[in-house]
Amino acid sequence: MPPKHRIPTHPGKILLEEFLVPMGITQVELAAHLGVSIQRINEIVRGKRGVSPETAWLFAQALGTTPEFWTNLQVQHDLARTKPARGIRRLKRSA
Repeated sequence: MPPKHRIPTHPGKILLEEFLVPMGITQVELAAHLGVSIQRINEIVRGKRGVSPETAWLFAQALGTTPEFWTNLQVQHDLARTKPARGIRRLKRSA
């Protein structure tokens, strides 16, 4: 179980450190292979852009993963990053 007070790693960092670097593939090569802009890949790697469902499918096919792998990484990151500072009382049904 991940630490409660840590934001999960952005999928772009996972892409870079777990896939591109070990495979010896540049962002430019990945972008060309996927048929997307270099800017799109670079923004994901830098954490400036999220992984969309379309991109998740492209990554899954090119890297031998599943689209769920990428979307789950993105959702976990987004949920932790946007957690409200204060809690809200649970709404109770009136009788």
